Formats: sequence, structure tokens, C-alpha cells
Amino acid sequence: VQLQASGGGLVQAGGSLRLSCEASGTIFSINAMGWYRQAPGKQRELVAVISSGGSTNYADSVKGRFTISRDNAKNTVYLQMNSLKPEDTGVYYCNVRIKGGRWYQPEYDYWGQGTQVTVSS
Repeated sequence: VQLQASGGGLVQAGGSLRLSCEASGTIFSINAMGWYRQAPGKQRELVAVISSGGSTNYADSVKGRFTISRDNAKNTVYLQMNSLKPEDTGVYYCNVRIKGGRWYQPEYDYWGQGTQVTVSS
């Protein structure tokens, strides 16, 4: 299983970016999908998560500005980021909980390679 993240970049404060993360490989089912971020000198933190049923949860700092969604047919999770602030700067990682090729196999967490988001003031 591999995760391919894309969509990061440099944007001015108040701007928008959309991150994507596609899972590929031998996949039986996908459970939760989420985005984390890590700013320089800080620990990685949860930004948003979406369940297989579509329930969502957000960090307080991004509520009302970010929206997480998923396309189950494409095994892809998205993060729409609006009204970006300099404090949103960091490396964004997708995290996906996947059950492999058989129904009886356990679930594992997989991480994408990270995509840099830089918000200038």
C-alpha cells in the first residue's frame, strides 16, 4: 500500500489550498482517513479526520476554515484549506487506516510522504 499526497505550496495569508492523498495497492477496505501537520520545532498534530461513514472531526484551530472529505471510489482524501494563516505553515501528512487484501487481515495505519504548506504574512 502506498499513499501519494499532493497539493501543498506557498500561499499568502487569506488564501486557499487543496491537499489530496490517494491510497493505492492491495486494499480490502479503508477505515478512517486524516491529515496531520508538523510545524518546525513542534510535534505532529491532528488537523482533521473523516470516518468511513463520513463523520468528521477537526482541530479547534482549523474549525470553520478547513474541510476534510473523501472519495471512496478513488481511495482519496482531500483537505480544503481556506482563510489560511501563517500559523498553518508546516508539513502536512495524510494518514489512512487500511485493511489489506483479505477480510480477516488486520488494519494498519499508513502515512503519506508529507507535503509542505507555507503561508506568508
